[in-house]
Amino acid sequence: MSSNSLPRLIFINRYFHPDQSATSRLLSDLAFALADAGHDILILTSQQRYDDPDARLPASEVRGRVKVHRLAGTRFGRMRLLGRSIDYLSFYVSMAVTLLKLARAGDTVVPMTDPPMLGLFVGPIARRKGCRIINWLQDLYPEVALAAGTPFLRPTLAKLIKAFRDRSLRAADCNVVIATAMAERVSTLDVKNERIKVIHNWVNDHALSPIPAHENPLRRAWALEDKFVVGYSGNLGRVHDIDTILLASGELVDCQIVFLCIGGGAQYDALKEAVEKRGLTQLFRFMPYQSETDLPYSLSAADVHWLSHKPEFEGLVFPSKFYGIAAVGRAIIAITSRQSELAKLVSQYQCGLVIEQGDGKTLALELKRLKAAPEVRSVMGERARSMLRARFTRAQAIDAWAQTLKRNSMNSGEF
Repeated sequence: MSSNSLPRLIFINRYFHPDQSATSRLLSDLAFALADAGHDILILTSQQRYDDPDARLPASEVRGRVKVHRLAGTRFGRMRLLGRSIDYLSFYVSMAVTLLKLARAGDTVVPMTDPPMLGLFVGPIARRKGCRIINWLQDLYPEVALAAGTPFLRPTLAKLIKAFRDRSLRAADCNVVIATAMAERVSTLDVKNERIKVIHNWVNDHALSPIPAHENPLRRAWALEDKFVVGYSGNLGRVHDIDTILLASGELVDCQIVFLCIGGGAQYDALKEAVEKRGLTQLFRFMPYQSETDLPYSLSAADVHWLSHKPEFEGLVFPSKFYGIAAVGRAIIAITSRQSELAKLVSQYQCGLVIEQGDGKTLALELKRLKAAPEVRSVMGERARSMLRARFTRAQAIDAWAQTLKRNSMNSGEF
């Protein structure tokens, strides 16, 4: 334990600053904030960057109280399942060896979920070394893989993995989840309610604020000044629906509407291919991930944003891009089940619209309506920003983390 009596914190995730992927930003924000509060921090991460597979970050780095230990590992990349699995395995092995060497009694170890189910591998080592463990669950595996139809994950194997995963959740001092629906899922696994804590994800709500369209240089640079822009920003993966957008876009030719898609992911490439095959390229603009400094402008380049959440993934993940949209004060078009947590938030705060998956016709009609009613979408955007300030600020989340760490410093679970 550090001399200031606060426990040393060991965070484990494949990505960390200066990487700008979603989990890296969250972890970097939290780690630096807790270091400022007096904690000594050790980060176990990879030498990779999410958006640049060829990058190799330094093996070690020290930033004040934050020490970064970057692990060696394979670099086959995310595009093929076998290569990604080998990358995961090499991270698990390198992480285990390093944690066994560096962890000491009194530390609190916080594994995230990239690669999946880190807590399953971290738990036994943490207990052996006399450490507390707090799982930070961004998703639930193997359920996500099963819902996505991952080919090699047979039911028997999934059942075995799940049994070990469930045991690791029950034994942890705390399991931090990012949504209420996820907490409900975890509670069905015989995890005690007092060992489940909901702390929503966040964005830098000081750096991200509403920028009027006429003041946004990216609107000019991307030739969007005379368009109604429907934005999407971030990873577009297998948990996200693209069919509803494609159905709607077929109804919107010659409407001066542009779908601006910024980011990447498996469904991003699939959407791009489908747009080209259907001859809809005039309706879509595809841009790469933007830098952190450009993010306020790229998010504000849209008049409204859409995001999707397939019903089969409810309680397994939650779309973090929800908070960025709210931060820049834009209306939220949620393509999801009306019973989902996302839909309930949008409806409760009247900060956008909920469209059932597959209902492209209604989506097209609503987008035409919003295009013709700037005052309506402006009010929705203001409500989204107010919702964020009331419930989902970065300061609120970091304070919740600080309180959780303080509470759990007095207790520990058992394997």
